[in-house]
Amino acid sequence: MKRTFELACLIFALALCPIAATAQNPPSMAPGTAAPPECNTCGVVESIRYVQKKGQGSGVGAVAGGVLGGVLGHQIGSGRGNTAATIVGAGAGAYAGNEVEKNSKKKSYYVVAVRLDDGRMRTITQGARPGVHEGERVKIVGGNRLALIAN
Repeated sequence: MKRTFELACLIFALALCPIAATAQNPPSMAPGTAAPPECNTCGVVESIRYVQKKGQGSGVGAVAGGVLGGVLGHQIGSGRGNTAATIVGAGAGAYAGNEVEKNSKKKSYYVVAVRLDDGRMRTITQGARPGVHEGERVKIVGGNRLALIAN
């Protein structure tokens, strides 16, 4: 009876060995390798675009330019020529003043597209030229900054 009990325990222990080995080294990991760190904000830079957006004119530039253009146009000619020069000067001044105002309010920035490791795409907008290049591996830090990842 004792011999039968020992034989049953040996068979039971041998049956548990593959289960214990699987628990220590899951099939997705080779023996002796550490688990890869999870990084849901890491990826590769796919593109970097420079964007220039023209500002909106509020009308102040057009009015100021129109007045200045009208005054300058009035200085030219006499009689009907004077009136025409005043009207043309006011129109040209209004257009120029509006364009100057829009250019002074323009915005320029960089848009960096990053393909994350999980397949999602994220875009980061930065006012200054980014310190990364297309194809480089990066991590998004704080939701709006990029940090290079050493390979």
